[in-house]
Amino acid sequence: MKRRNKILIADDSEINRSLLADMLSKEYDLLEAGNGLEAMAHLNRYHHDISLVLLDIVMPKMDGFEVLSAMNKNKWIDDVPVIIISAETSSTYIDHAYDLGAVEYINRPFDEKTVQRRVQNTIMLYAKQKLLQNMVMEQMLEKEKNSRVMVDILSHIVEFRNGESGLHVMHIRVMTEVLLKQLAKMTKKYDLSPENITLITNASALHDIGKISIPEQILNKSGRLTAEEFEVMKTHSVIGAQILENTPYHQKEALLKTARDICLWHHERYDGRGYPDGLKGEEIPIAAQVVSLADVYDALTSKRVYKDAYTHETAMQMIFAGECGVFNPLLLDCLKAAEQHLKKELKTRSVEDISMEEVKSLSKALIQRGNVSGRTLALLEQERTKYHFFASMSKEIQFEYVYQSDILTISEWGAAELGLTETIAHPQRDPELFAVFDKQDFLDLKNKLLQATVERPVITSVYSLHVKGRQHWFKAVARPLWVREDMDELTGVIGKFIDIHEEQTELDKYRIMAQYDSLSGLYNRSYAFDLIQKMLEEGVQTGRMFAFLLFDLDFFKQANDLYGHMFGDRVLQDVAKQLKKGIRKSDIVARIGGDEFLVFMEYTKEIRPLVERVYHAACVQYSGIETSISMGVSLAPENGSKLEELFYHADQALYSVKQNGKGHYRFYDSSMKHLLSDIPLIHTGDGE
Repeated sequence: MKRRNKILIADDSEINRSLLADMLSKEYDLLEAGNGLEAMAHLNRYHHDISLVLLDIVMPKMDGFEVLSAMNKNKWIDDVPVIIISAETSSTYIDHAYDLGAVEYINRPFDEKTVQRRVQNTIMLYAKQKLLQNMVMEQMLEKEKNSRVMVDILSHIVEFRNGESGLHVMHIRVMTEVLLKQLAKMTKKYDLSPENITLITNASALHDIGKISIPEQILNKSGRLTAEEFEVMKTHSVIGAQILENTPYHQKEALLKTARDICLWHHERYDGRGYPDGLKGEEIPIAAQVVSLADVYDALTSKRVYKDAYTHETAMQMIFAGECGVFNPLLLDCLKAAEQHLKKELKTRSVEDISMEEVKSLSKALIQRGNVSGRTLALLEQERTKYHFFASMSKEIQFEYVYQSDILTISEWGAAELGLTETIAHPQRDPELFAVFDKQDFLDLKNKLLQATVERPVITSVYSLHVKGRQHWFKAVARPLWVREDMDELTGVIGKFIDIHEEQTELDKYRIMAQYDSLSGLYNRSYAFDLIQKMLEEGVQTGRMFAFLLFDLDFFKQANDLYGHMFGDRVLQDVAKQLKKGIRKSDIVARIGGDEFLVFMEYTKEIRPLVERVYHAACVQYSGIETSISMGVSLAPENGSKLEELFYHADQALYSVKQNGKGHYRFYDSSMKHLLSDIPLIHTGDGE
């Protein structure tokens, strides 16, 4: 079935859109937009598929001129022709539309034949232009592919004769690329455009091609070379350069010219003590300098017939100590700065003929230029179908934000789950988005993304979203996108929200179990002590005052023995319930073991009324049986500023109450300092 062209009709009048749809729907697939923002949303998502835009000038939210300006900014106007449809006949309007890139201007009311003919002619003209571009591009890609295949074949022949692992050329390419990108960040001294970096990286694979002429008994000798053998080995650089110079295309092909320089001079050293020509400093082409450093590093860290592999750390130490010759100090700085990134790249790059990284890079370049063949478009469409399928199956909310157009796109399943539209223009000002994703959390995610780096681009964080009337926990995983990953220009963000509600709920449950006493529902000993310690550290130095109340139930053991432990548990629960009613939100109340409780509170004036309130709240009646308590109180800072001191003095005051008939409370004073505590000094073990 022939693939139909797709047309976007952007007009705020539904009747006009309907009329145009009637004229064109038999031959074309149609998209409709009722305003400029909707048009931008369609263009943002489908601009690779849209063959033509029929655009009104006067529209709400964003007019036709603004849409044209945005299309220019995003370079869509180069590949998506625009025909203006408007009742405006002013030459000022028409000229401005043409200046912004419109190719035709159709006045209302519409004549069906005129509309159909102009649409057909415009699409046909652009299709022929794109066909010619694709033919040229495919020839260029085929040529580049063939060149790369030949480079790989020749370099692997050399590796095979040299007894190497087959990874040497790949390692050299990876290191060369990483070092060149780092060098481009650190200085503008060299011409290191993305194209030149790619050229040098590809040419680096031929650095040892001259070894094809070296006798195998020298190449693969397991021991140290003699002086004569080393002189023979050194000739490989000159021989490699001669091989490349003798090719018919040497003078015309930049790849061969660069490879020749690398072959000839990658054994030169920055201090002039290299070979074959003893070049010094910047006399050595930067391509050869970079490959030289990459070659030495890989030789050190790889196993050879004459040595075992050194570790990365040992290799770095040897290079920086000058044991392998003198290198450009700036390149050594690059090696140090890119050290972690380099280790990661060497581990993850595939040995296949083309890596996923290169596929993504090539795809991005092709898409940005619009030079995509029909076959490539079909494959991209297939990948997009797979993406949507797996996105819906994974139950993840996937999203993409495009900086230039300020449009957030959410996966189909994700948008339905959140109750949002799939496309959100100006998300930082969208109230519906903030009804789902709290604005403070949104800003927190934005801040984390702005702090991401090339070395650590992926950020993660946990947020609660408002989904279908309830709060739901999600883990956000996202990363920013930059032009050439030099962080100079942010192009957008991609990411996803993963449902972790069950795990987070379970985690919260365990957190509560670690903080609360299971019988009373109050804080446990360990967690209460942590909170008190923190309040004391923050408060005493600023002159704040605190009270530490320690109490237990009188005759509780006898009641347990008489009525049973279930009765005792219910009494403890009732005491806890009444305590909660008698304290303030800022107070800390905990069951610290058995029938023992503590209350820690801040006060500003008279403390006695607060103590009275807690005391009477804890004296409860359960099943007709009245309970009484004995309580000791210590104050900070009068009786101490540390938790251990306050606990000990409150315990002494409690002991004093026990000695004097129970059933009341006492504040600690100096007369109690020789009393012993029945309760051991506190420790930092787990709560009960």
